Amino acid sequence: MLSAEPFIIALDGPAASGKGTLARKLAEHYNLELLDTGALYRAVGWQVLQSRGDPENEEDALNATNWLNDIDLSNPALRRESTGAAASKVAAIPAVRQALRDFQREFAANPPEGKNGTILDGRDIGTVICPGAPYKIFITADVETRAKRRFLEEFGEDGSDQEYEEILAELQARDERDMTRSNSPLKKADDALLIDTTNSSIEAVFEAAVTFISSKE
Repeated sequence: MLSAEPFIIALDGPAASGKGTLARKLAEHYNLELLDTGALYRAVGWQVLQSRGDPENEEDALNATNWLNDIDLSNPALRRESTGAAASKVAAIPAVRQALRDFQREFAANPPEGKNGTILDGRDIGTVICPGAPYKIFITADVETRAKRRFLEEFGEDGSDQEYEEILAELQARDERDMTRSNSPLKKADDALLIDTTNSSIEAVFEAAVTFISSKE
């Protein structure tokens, strides 16, 4: 990329839409430093649960942000649906979003030496965190497809219908919270590429994203 603008990809979308997989492939392809911003909120939610606090309580959630530097963002426990539900609740608290906003913006603007830029994967990257990012992508899929993906991720072929229904209900509740919160709701930026992954392979989604980025050079 020879653009004078910082090479930043803002990647947004709901839970289990395929953001993480696409973000990793784009990061490798373009040699970008990747930040899964959802992991930050998951870490806060997980810490609240570990402390036996209430994810919807502002004081409990803000206290949890103080532990971020001590939490391994690759911890498998952060991928549990219960942690994701807690993350969605703490993410609805304006003070928590403000506490994490500066961290994300600093990351976006300062890739480490040897990297060509950054990619941030989240829910408000293109609209709030990096509204000036030159490359914005919003991916989605129908909630039943997303629930099946998360179900297979957690239980493989051994899960029950009840477990699938619980995941589906939780994703529906998370979508409602994410899209209707007053502070930084989940929505597509006006200038973002929209990709529906319901019936698309990751290879097709990746190619669509690369074509879009190339078209803006």
